[in-house]
Amino acid sequence: MAWQATVLTIFPDMFPGPLGHSLAGKALAEGRWRLETVDIRGFARDKHRSVDDAPFGGGPGMVMRPDIVDAALAATPAPGPLVFLTPRGRRIDQGRVAALAAGEGVRLLCGRFEGVDERVIEAWAIEELSLGDFVLSGGEPAAIAVIDACVRLLPGVIGDPAALEEESFRRGLLEYPHYTRPQVWQGRAVPEVLVSGHHEQVRRWRAAAAERATRERRPDLWKHRPAEGGGTDG
Repeated sequence: MAWQATVLTIFPDMFPGPLGHSLAGKALAEGRWRLETVDIRGFARDKHRSVDDAPFGGGPGMVMRPDIVDAALAATPAPGPLVFLTPRGRRIDQGRVAALAAGEGVRLLCGRFEGVDERVIEAWAIEELSLGDFVLSGGEPAAIAVIDACVRLLPGVIGDPAALEEESFRRGLLEYPHYTRPQVWQGRAVPEVLVSGHHEQVRRWRAAAAERATRERRPDLWKHRPAEGGGTDG
C-alpha cells in the first residue's frame, strides 16, 4: 500500500502545487505515494460556507470553528498520525520526518486566520508541529514542505539511496560543501584534496568540513550531536 498524505485545508487547489513536479511529482505519477485533499469548507453549515468565527475574549482576527474542523476530521479516517501545522508547535526535525515516512502516511490539518479552536486540538489529541520560528499565512506551504521531506525518503524515490546517507542532520551534523566543474571559477579553486583521487583523504576532509560547518553555523546541533568518531579539523 502506497504512503498517503491527506491534507485538510480550505484551499485544496493549492495541491499538489510543487509536489506535482520533480522527484515528488514523478513518484506521485508512479504511484509510490498518494495525495488526498479534503476541503474543510465542504463541512460548513451555512450558505456562505463559513468555517471561522470571532474569538471569545475579543481581539483581532478569526478562529476556525471546532465543530466544522471536527466534522472534516471525522469524515477523513486516513492512515497515519494527525498533525496540525502551527508556529506554536514543536519544531519538526529530520528524525520526525523519517518516522512519518516510515509509516502508512500522515494527515495534515492546515490552519488559517488566527488558528484552530483549542478544543478540537485537545479532543483529537492532534500533534502540533512547526517548520520554525516564523509565521506563514496558513498551513498549506508548511504541509507541502513536510510532505516533500517525507516523500523523498520513500523507497525508490531517490535514484541512489546512498545520497541520503550523508545529508544534513543524518548524524546530527550539517552536510559538507559540494563542488563541481569548472575546477577554477572566478579565481576560486576547488579544494585540492577533492581532485587528489585519494578516497580516504576525501572522506576525512568531508567529515571535518561537516563538523566545522555544524560547529560554526548550528552550535545547538553541535552541542547535542551523537558521540561518534569521524573527521578531524586537519
